[in-house]
Amino acid sequence: MQKLGMKGEHSYPKNRVAARKLQHKEGKGLIMRVRSRKNHGNWRRAVRRAATAVCVTAMGLGMAGCGTSNAGTVTLDFFQFKAEAADWFTARAREFEKTHPNIKINVNNSSDATTDLRTRLVKNREPDVITINGDINFGMLAEAGVFHDFTDDEIVDELNPGMVKIAKSLVQTTDQSKKRLYAIPYAGNASGYIINTDVWEKAGEDPNNPPKTWDEFISLLKRFKAKGVVPIEASTGDPWTIQAPLASLNSTLVPESEYSYLRDGTKTFGDLWDPVSDKLVEIYQNYTQKNPAVTYQQATQEIAAGKAAILPLGTYAIPQTRLINKDANLRFAQMPATNNAKEQQLTAGDDVMLTMGAHTKHEKEAREFVDFLMGDENVKDYSKQQSAFSPYKNTYVGDEALSGVLSFYKAGKLTDFCDHYVPASINIAGFLQTLIQTGNKTKFLNSMQSEYDKIEARNFR
Repeated sequence: MQKLGMKGEHSYPKNRVAARKLQHKEGKGLIMRVRSRKNHGNWRRAVRRAATAVCVTAMGLGMAGCGTSNAGTVTLDFFQFKAEAADWFTARAREFEKTHPNIKINVNNSSDATTDLRTRLVKNREPDVITINGDINFGMLAEAGVFHDFTDDEIVDELNPGMVKIAKSLVQTTDQSKKRLYAIPYAGNASGYIINTDVWEKAGEDPNNPPKTWDEFISLLKRFKAKGVVPIEASTGDPWTIQAPLASLNSTLVPESEYSYLRDGTKTFGDLWDPVSDKLVEIYQNYTQKNPAVTYQQATQEIAAGKAAILPLGTYAIPQTRLINKDANLRFAQMPATNNAKEQQLTAGDDVMLTMGAHTKHEKEAREFVDFLMGDENVKDYSKQQSAFSPYKNTYVGDEALSGVLSFYKAGKLTDFCDHYVPASINIAGFLQTLIQTGNKTKFLNSMQSEYDKIEARNFR
């Protein structure tokens, strides 16, 4: 490992070739990055050795954590992205302060997390502790070196290996050795379909034994249709919802490693997404309600009222459905994509990831807060409040409806959402909407590739 020399507050590599400019996608600005490996401390130590600093400069300046200290009191800047959990994280911060009187937590619940975090980074305001969604934005920032590296931390041995794999896979580099763990998975979600148990049972189907192969799934939809039951409640009035079955099916059809080939230009969307395009057209053109162009909210109302058998969305739709009908009898199932039951993967995401700024001035205090949030009681309570999967090997589900896919979590048979590897500026939802309406998969795949190529042409590495 390259030795670091001290310069001011931060460490800079003696080999300046290690630093180069990275233009973030979507023209969000330039960050100077330098990669270095951290000297990780013990997960259970109260006081950890100072890690070797990793230098990332923003707009030509060195970054420093935003936390402050005054008269023995340290104030940590806590950047929190998830609006639905804002009150929960704020409450945990206040609870932490009661047992840590020397540490204050400044909670920043952002309404536009992606933009706000990027803006803070280029303005030399790197947060001390961060929650962030596990998506391509996280992957780009991780690759740029703005987050703490937990790869060699002892906590990794306690985490669900599938969730760790997802976190590493997101790092936007084709160099597998650099796909490291830049955040701790905090809560997981999944994409598949929600089952209205009552509807299934009235139709003579077993909600506790959902289909395990694609042919079985289509046969089930045909049986529902023949009995006058709406098989699938579509919500194409909110096109983003079509990304759920896209991801559900692609988890089995397209390994995450394939997206590195998309990035280096050796494969195209036509190579990766051709099979799923046919399956989406088959589902949406044959097995949805007469008017599929309803909103997400309307669709959850319909499934809650028992007007359809299946809602092809993610676990995030369960709390919304229960708000409409708290007594709704729901289950959640994996959507099979092939006729080999053993190769099925669950589409799952690191919905919330917990990390620290790579350059925090208060690493010890920041880690104390991270340790507190990662406590079993807090992790389980969050999972319960948000209907999520906990991140430890002994996975806890916050809603009994999720137990139907718990086996996938425990076996680590998890694959990330495929749209997490697609730049957010691509109108994937609009393209999907056109696909299922027209059945023209060639236009869909070509449109995706054309937009992807435009974005890649604006980036340099």
